[in-house]
Amino acid sequence: MTNTTLTTAYNYDEFTPEKVLPWLDFENSPPLGKPAPDFPLWHIDGSPTTLSKIWGQNQLTVVEFGSFT
Repeated sequence: MTNTTLTTAYNYDEFTPEKVLPWLDFENSPPLGKPAPDFPLWHIDGSPTTLSKIWGQNQLTVVEFGSFT
């Protein structure tokens, strides 16, 4: 899948089970209470960081992922 088709598929036009469920992968998610794997992130200004840097600076960290359809 190309970046364009991936973006189009992710930004689905309606919130229906057929369009949402393919993105859910709970079986491969970290168990509740376990640390998430480290990965790159970017600040709103575009500067790079990582999840581990952010959670190292804060007692609690919430990372929101999702489509705002």
